[in-house]
Amino acid sequence: MTQASGASDVPSMGRRQFMNLLTWGSTTGVVLGGLYPVVRYFIPPSTGGGGGGVVAKDALGNDVLASAFLAEHAVGDRTLVQGLKGDPTYLVVEGPDAIRDYGISAICTHLGCVVPWNASESKFICPCHGSQYDETGKVVRGPAPLSLALAHVEVNDDTVSLTTWTETDFRTGDAPYWA
Repeated sequence: MTQASGASDVPSMGRRQFMNLLTWGSTTGVVLGGLYPVVRYFIPPSTGGGGGGVVAKDALGNDVLASAFLAEHAVGDRTLVQGLKGDPTYLVVEGPDAIRDYGISAICTHLGCVVPWNASESKFICPCHGSQYDETGKVVRGPAPLSLALAHVEVNDDTVSLTTWTETDFRTGDAPYWA
């Protein structure tokens, strides 16, 4: 019994192309979905817009307002805020109505610990390995190899913002390593 060649025995080329496209598309979607986190790992996140700075945040994530900040802190206080790249940064009260024009990063340059201010010794002292920094964040005792990073502090419309310090480090006379 021979059968006559019929169209029902062979699927049409349109269906094959559709199935190939569906298979190829599904495979491509899975592969790209798996590669996305790998690619994002190697591309650093952007730090924001062009020069507007980052608004300093308090421990609760609220914007730091200069008037409220100065009302709550005494002259000479060093208080941690969330600064550039989310790093803890010290704001220093310079006078009854002034915040120092630079902030000091609280990240130790030795192992990345958060360095607390020790008011009794007037120094930043790292709890991990004993590195010490003076009141401006300049390293005075190792093993930390470098001074603490700086950031510009600006008050605009009562809101405190931080921008990257790109000028020469006034404490050492060197170019900033953090810029």
